[in-house]
Amino acid sequence: MLELKRIYWIRQALRLAMAGLTVWIFAGVIFALLANFRKPTAGQRATTVTAIFSQMFDGVLAAVAFPGVLVVVLIVTVLIIQARDVRRRDPVRQFTRQQRREGMARADGQCEMEAGFRRRCSRPAEHGDHFYPWSKGGSTSLQNFVAACSRCNRAKGARIPSPAQQQRLERRRRTYVTLDAVAVGERQALG
Repeated sequence: MLELKRIYWIRQALRLAMAGLTVWIFAGVIFALLANFRKPTAGQRATTVTAIFSQMFDGVLAAVAFPGVLVVVLIVTVLIIQARDVRRRDPVRQFTRQQRREGMARADGQCEMEAGFRRRCSRPAEHGDHFYPWSKGGSTSLQNFVAACSRCNRAKGARIPSPAQQQRLERRRRTYVTLDAVAVGERQALG
Protein backbone atom coordinates (compact mmCIF):
# COMPACT_ATOMS: atom_id res chain seq x y z
CA MET A 1 0.00 0.00 0.00
CA LEU A 2 2.87 2.38 0.73
CA GLU A 3 4.20 2.06 -2.80
CA LEU A 4 0.79 2.78 -4.34
CA LYS A 5 0.41 5.80 -2.05
CA ARG A 6 3.80 7.16 -3.11
CA ILE A 7 3.04 6.64 -6.80
CA TYR A 8 -0.34 8.34 -6.50
CA TRP A 9 1.06 11.41 -4.72
CA ILE A 10 4.04 11.74 -7.07
CA ARG A 11 1.69 11.79 -10.07
CA GLN A 12 -0.59 14.31 -8.36
CA ALA A 13 2.42 16.54 -7.59
CA LEU A 14 3.53 16.35 -11.23
CA ARG A 15 0.04 17.39 -12.42
CA LEU A 16 -0.04 20.26 -9.95
CA ALA A 17 3.46 21.39 -10.94
CA MET A 18 2.54 21.34 -14.64
CA ALA A 19 -0.61 23.36 -13.97
CA GLY A 20 1.36 25.88 -11.90
CA LEU A 21 4.03 26.25 -14.56
CA THR A 22 1.39 26.72 -17.25
CA VAL A 23 -0.23 29.51 -15.25
CA TRP A 24 3.23 31.03 -14.60
CA ILE A 25 4.05 31.03 -18.32
CA PHE A 26 0.71 32.54 -19.37
CA ALA A 27 0.92 35.21 -16.66
CA GLY A 28 4.51 36.00 -17.68
CA VAL A 29 3.52 36.38 -21.33
CA ILE A 30 0.56 38.61 -20.49
CA PHE A 31 2.57 40.86 -18.15
CA ALA A 32 5.43 41.08 -20.65
CA LEU A 33 3.04 42.11 -23.42
CA LEU A 34 1.23 44.62 -21.21
CA ALA A 35 4.53 46.21 -20.18
CA ASN A 36 5.18 47.20 -23.81
CA PHE A 37 1.82 48.91 -24.27
CA ARG A 38 2.40 51.65 -21.70
CA LYS A 39 2.11 55.19 -22.95
CA PRO A 40 5.46 56.91 -23.47
CA THR A 41 6.29 59.53 -20.86
CA ALA A 42 7.08 63.15 -21.74
CA GLY A 43 10.82 62.53 -22.16
CA GLN A 44 10.41 59.46 -24.39
CA ARG A 45 9.72 59.49 -28.09
CA ALA A 46 7.72 57.02 -30.10
CA THR A 47 9.76 54.15 -31.52
CA THR A 48 9.34 52.19 -34.71
CA VAL A 49 7.06 49.21 -35.02
CA THR A 50 10.02 46.86 -35.36
CA ALA A 51 11.55 48.17 -32.15
CA ILE A 52 8.26 47.71 -30.32
CA PHE A 53 7.93 44.11 -31.53
CA SER A 54 11.56 43.44 -30.70
CA GLN A 55 11.01 44.72 -27.13
CA MET A 56 7.85 42.62 -26.84
CA PHE A 57 9.64 39.49 -28.04
CA ASP A 58 12.56 40.08 -25.66
CA GLY A 59 10.16 40.66 -22.77
CA VAL A 60 8.15 37.51 -23.50
CA LEU A 61 11.32 35.45 -23.95
CA ALA A 62 12.69 36.69 -20.63
CA ALA A 63 9.38 35.97 -18.90
CA VAL A 64 9.07 32.38 -20.09
CA ALA A 65 12.72 31.26 -20.11
CA PHE A 66 12.93 29.83 -16.58
CA PRO A 67 9.45 28.28 -16.38
CA GLY A 68 9.97 26.94 -19.91
CA VAL A 69 13.06 25.07 -18.77
CA LEU A 70 11.10 23.69 -15.81
CA VAL A 71 8.33 22.53 -18.17
CA VAL A 72 10.90 20.67 -20.28
CA VAL A 73 12.32 19.00 -17.15
CA LEU A 74 8.80 18.04 -16.06
CA ILE A 75 7.94 16.60 -19.49
CA VAL A 76 11.14 14.53 -19.50
CA THR A 77 10.26 13.24 -16.01
CA VAL A 78 6.75 12.27 -17.14
CA LEU A 79 8.13 10.51 -20.24
CA ILE A 80 10.54 8.50 -18.07
CA ILE A 81 7.69 7.49 -15.74
CA GLN A 82 5.51 6.44 -18.69
CA ALA A 83 8.35 4.42 -20.22
CA ARG A 84 8.82 2.61 -16.91
CA ASP A 85 5.06 1.94 -16.75
CA VAL A 86 5.23 0.31 -20.19
CA ARG A 87 8.19 -1.86 -19.13
CA ARG A 88 6.34 -2.78 -15.93
CA ARG A 89 3.17 -4.01 -17.67
CA ASP A 90 2.06 -7.53 -16.90
CA PRO A 91 2.40 -9.66 -20.07
CA VAL A 92 -1.05 -11.08 -19.31
CA ARG A 93 -3.75 -8.42 -19.48
CA GLN A 94 -6.94 -10.47 -19.17
CA PHE A 95 -7.88 -12.14 -15.90
CA THR A 96 -8.19 -15.91 -16.17
CA ARG A 97 -11.59 -17.56 -15.81
CA GLN A 98 -10.54 -18.86 -12.41
CA GLN A 99 -9.52 -15.37 -11.24
CA ARG A 100 -12.80 -13.91 -12.52
CA ARG A 101 -14.81 -16.65 -10.77
CA GLU A 102 -12.96 -16.16 -7.48
CA GLY A 103 -13.10 -12.36 -7.70
CA MET A 104 -16.81 -12.30 -8.49
CA ALA A 105 -17.53 -14.86 -5.75
CA ARG A 106 -15.49 -12.77 -3.28
CA ALA A 107 -17.66 -9.73 -4.18
CA ASP A 108 -20.81 -11.86 -4.13
CA GLY A 109 -21.61 -10.70 -7.66
CA GLN A 110 -21.99 -7.06 -6.58
CA CYS A 111 -19.92 -4.08 -7.75
CA GLU A 112 -17.17 -3.25 -5.26
CA MET A 113 -16.56 0.30 -6.43
CA GLU A 114 -17.78 3.47 -4.70
CA ALA A 115 -21.16 5.00 -5.37
CA GLY A 116 -22.46 8.25 -3.89
CA PHE A 117 -21.48 9.17 -0.34
CA ARG A 118 -18.54 6.72 -0.45
CA ARG A 119 -20.68 3.65 -0.07
CA ARG A 120 -20.55 0.46 -2.08
CA CYS A 121 -22.25 0.51 -5.47
CA SER A 122 -25.42 -1.60 -5.43
CA ARG A 123 -25.36 -2.68 -9.10
CA PRO A 124 -24.44 -6.23 -10.15
CA ALA A 125 -20.81 -6.69 -11.15
CA GLU A 126 -20.24 -7.29 -14.85
CA HIS A 127 -16.51 -6.68 -15.24
CA GLY A 128 -13.28 -7.62 -13.58
CA ASP A 129 -11.27 -4.40 -13.29
CA HIS A 130 -7.62 -3.85 -12.48
CA PHE A 131 -7.81 -1.68 -9.34
CA TYR A 132 -4.31 -0.42 -10.05
CA PRO A 133 -4.57 0.09 -13.85
CA TRP A 134 -2.84 -2.42 -16.10
CA SER A 135 -1.60 0.42 -18.33
CA LYS A 136 0.21 1.93 -15.33
CA GLY A 137 1.87 -1.34 -14.34
CA GLY A 138 -0.91 -2.99 -12.35
CA SER A 139 -0.64 -6.75 -12.18
CA THR A 140 -3.25 -9.18 -13.43
CA SER A 141 -3.70 -10.92 -10.10
CA LEU A 142 -6.57 -11.66 -7.74
CA GLN A 143 -5.28 -9.01 -5.32
CA ASN A 144 -5.60 -6.37 -8.06
CA PHE A 145 -9.02 -7.70 -9.20
CA VAL A 146 -12.07 -5.59 -8.38
CA ALA A 147 -15.58 -6.58 -9.42
CA ALA A 148 -17.22 -3.60 -11.13
CA CYS A 149 -20.42 -2.72 -12.92
CA SER A 150 -19.97 -1.22 -16.37
CA ARG A 151 -20.79 2.30 -15.16
CA CYS A 152 -18.17 2.27 -12.37
CA ASN A 153 -15.62 0.59 -14.64
CA ARG A 154 -16.02 3.33 -17.29
CA ALA A 155 -15.98 6.09 -14.67
CA LYS A 156 -12.70 4.87 -13.15
CA GLY A 157 -10.97 4.39 -16.49
CA ALA A 158 -7.19 4.10 -16.26
CA ARG A 159 -6.83 6.47 -13.31
CA ILE A 160 -4.82 5.42 -10.29
CA PRO A 161 -7.21 5.37 -7.32
CA SER A 162 -6.25 7.53 -4.38
CA PRO A 163 -4.87 5.96 -1.20
CA ALA A 164 -8.13 6.97 0.53
CA GLN A 165 -10.17 5.07 -2.09
CA GLN A 166 -7.93 2.05 -1.56
CA GLN A 167 -8.42 2.20 2.22
CA ARG A 168 -12.19 2.58 1.89
CA LEU A 169 -12.40 -0.43 -0.46
CA GLU A 170 -10.31 -2.52 1.95
CA ARG A 171 -12.53 -1.39 4.84
CA ARG A 172 -15.69 -2.30 2.88
CA ARG A 173 -14.21 -5.68 1.96
CA ARG A 174 -13.75 -6.54 5.63
CA THR A 175 -17.53 -6.66 5.92
CA TYR A 176 -17.95 -9.41 3.32
CA VAL A 177 -14.54 -11.13 2.92
CA THR A 178 -12.25 -13.06 5.23
CA LEU A 179 -9.36 -11.00 6.60
CA ASP A 180 -6.66 -12.58 4.45
CA ALA A 181 -8.18 -11.37 1.16
CA VAL A 182 -9.06 -7.73 1.86
CA ALA A 183 -5.87 -6.20 0.44
CA VAL A 184 -6.40 -4.44 -2.87
CA GLY A 185 -4.02 -3.14 -5.54
CA GLU A 186 -0.82 -4.74 -6.70
CA ARG A 187 1.84 -3.41 -9.03
CA GLN A 188 3.88 -5.52 -11.40
CA ALA A 189 7.62 -5.68 -10.68
CA LEU A 190 9.83 -3.66 -13.00
CA GLY A 191 11.10 -6.07 -15.64
